[in-house]
Amino acid sequence: MTSPSHNQRPIRTFAGTRRQRLIPERRTSAIAGVVLALAVSVPGVSVAQPDPDRIEAGVAPGAPVPDSRPGEAFADPKVAQLQRTASDVQRELGDLAARIHEAEAELRAATDRLGRARSEREQADRVVAAQQAEVDRYSAAVFSASAAPGTMRVLLTADSPENFLAGAELVDRLRVDLDARLTAAVHRRDAAAAAEGAAASAERAAAERRTDLERRTADATNRAAAVSSDLRGVLAATDEAVTARQRAQRERNEATAANWRAYTARLTAAGIVAPPAAALRDPARLPPGLQPLPGPGGAASAQLPSGERLLVLPAETIRAVTMAVDALGRPYVPGAGGAGPAAYSCDGLVGAAYADLAVPGSVAEQLAVLTPVALAEAQPGDLVFAGPPRYGAQSVGILLDQHTMLTADARLTGVVVADLPAGDSLLGVARPALPHRAPVPAPAATDGGLAWRCGGVELPPRTPGEAVAAWGGYPNGFIPIAALCPADHAGHMLRCDAAQSFQAMSAGYAAVAGQPLCLTDSYRTFDAQVRLYAAKPALAAIPGTSNHGWGLAVDLCGGAETAGTPTHAWLTANARAFGWSNPPWARPGNGREEPWHWEFTG
Repeated sequence: MTSPSHNQRPIRTFAGTRRQRLIPERRTSAIAGVVLALAVSVPGVSVAQPDPDRIEAGVAPGAPVPDSRPGEAFADPKVAQLQRTASDVQRELGDLAARIHEAEAELRAATDRLGRARSEREQADRVVAAQQAEVDRYSAAVFSASAAPGTMRVLLTADSPENFLAGAELVDRLRVDLDARLTAAVHRRDAAAAAEGAAASAERAAAERRTDLERRTADATNRAAAVSSDLRGVLAATDEAVTARQRAQRERNEATAANWRAYTARLTAAGIVAPPAAALRDPARLPPGLQPLPGPGGAASAQLPSGERLLVLPAETIRAVTMAVDALGRPYVPGAGGAGPAAYSCDGLVGAAYADLAVPGSVAEQLAVLTPVALAEAQPGDLVFAGPPRYGAQSVGILLDQHTMLTADARLTGVVVADLPAGDSLLGVARPALPHRAPVPAPAATDGGLAWRCGGVELPPRTPGEAVAAWGGYPNGFIPIAALCPADHAGHMLRCDAAQSFQAMSAGYAAVAGQPLCLTDSYRTFDAQVRLYAAKPALAAIPGTSNHGWGLAVDLCGGAETAGTPTHAWLTANARAFGWSNPPWARPGNGREEPWHWEFTG
């Protein structure tokens, strides 16, 4: 390694790696005395912000980048192709399920029409039979006593010419009327019989269509099972890789936390009380013994008895970084659930750390109003915004030095120490300790593809119930177990914030009932979803769309499976306070009652 010249010197970082970087002396004064403890080396750990497309698609640097699709969260191209096949099967199953629903409705309508047609034909049969009986009775009366029918009998019994004429006309009218009524009844019966036949044909056609759709669904389910089987092995390997990466990440986090605590301990030992940001911005208000540092206001240096100079950051910045360091290892979750303290998103971590400086909530809002500084003049506690530009302002971290930052990372599924984004992925650096500027537009996504947030893919919702479900960049049902947390002592796993909330809810129930909530199902792998759909297609969600596959749903037992029980009544009254809900479609009276199914809404 090249030796530093007289105006260049090695820079030690807060992170759990030790590096030497040649930076001109005049450009490093803002961070010159930050790291006071020796950094611990963690060989082989690299969590630099990757090019999301290349990691997602599993291609080597410099290779053409294929179109990305939802769910391609693994680096192996074979796995990416299997995931595409799984997505295709999911879409096919969803389409078939909708068509089966239509076919069932068509079959019910055809069966109803057939029932009505059969009833109408049976009624017509009765009318014909009654009319025929009337004709038979008339004929019997006319031919009674073997008398000659017709006008001859009328002639023999008439006592006047007028009566003869009237009787003959009456007989003719009766005969014509009976014949007409019988003919009409027969026509109606024939029409009803024809309608019945047409309805029966329609019913058979609808039944055949439903049977064909059910056969095609079974074929698609078998293909889904085959894909799931192929993915099972690589999923296990991915889980092992994530576990190893998390282990190395914990070591790096711990080393970084130790370095930061050594810095704050050095301040305490020197008797230095960090002044507020407003005081550090005004040299006239600096406490005795502190000297302002050149560049944007927000830090000073102190002369120690040893002759060393020690960086003094604003009190708000020290509190913010200390809070973020204490959050290392907490799980990543998106959206409102990432505001802490149990779990964080990247911007949620920043907002919570800098709450007393009124840092706004989202990455784009933070970048829009915070005052920018050059990377060469950056100091610990500044915010680092990540892209790349085609993804917009999608991630933010709290800078430790010119190598590392603290961030809640979607792909690493937690609050971690990470390398600064490189190249055009670094959108800018801003200082919360400076006054806010008038808002300026933040970079917005331009590629028209999938949204990215906190370093991971933000998958689009597949159903209204999944609007906030997708997280971490992993596909539904393919989330590594290492990225989940236990919900109970029986091995059930959930997303970490959901697991912590469920444990709290179970403890609340135990305080009343004397025992924890009974849990039968939690995170459901894609393979398990396929098996359940094959067994219960009318009840199970399409594989790859279940909230169980996001680690955000549970099925309960011990009385919770039945509406009206004390357990279910307790859940109805209290679950929402813990962030859990029995969704509307599963409640009594909505056609698909599942009182045992509860989802985490945060």
